[in-house]
Amino acid sequence: MTTHQQPPAGHERWQLAEVWGDTVDLKHLAGAIVIGIGISVTGYFLATRWLATIVESKQLAQAYAMLAGLAGCILAGVICARIFPPKRTVTEQDISSDPAWRAEVLAELENQPGGLGTIDDLPPAVVNELKELKLYELFAESGAAPAPSSTRARPAKH
Repeated sequence: MTTHQQPPAGHERWQLAEVWGDTVDLKHLAGAIVIGIGISVTGYFLATRWLATIVESKQLAQAYAMLAGLAGCILAGVICARIFPPKRTVTEQDISSDPAWRAEVLAELENQPGGLGTIDDLPPAVVNELKELKLYELFAESGAAPAPSSTRARPAKH
């Protein structure tokens, strides 16, 4: 199965950026940063002033105020998640039935150390897993099977 991310209609390519593996609108990102800074810093300063009146130690008041600032970051994240919707459309395609993909995968597996082996070489648990993943037929048709990871031949170290 493959996953594709496509920008929604109406968004130019230059307006979008990839951040931590996700697609974001640069204007919305800037807005989210401003909201995050505004809420967390305001929360920190308000908590500092309020805690200074009820806590004897100024350092302790600042430490608790930092927790208020962190809570502000979480609140800002929730607010921004509500205001700014995702900028991608995720589509999934089942390519396992594509003959070209199957041939490519088999060729790649044959080039691996240890080769493909046979279905008879596999333990029952691996055979069951191949059936669950609907890959058993792929290897049964070719008369081969992927080598189990514990028995794959490893190149000798020199």
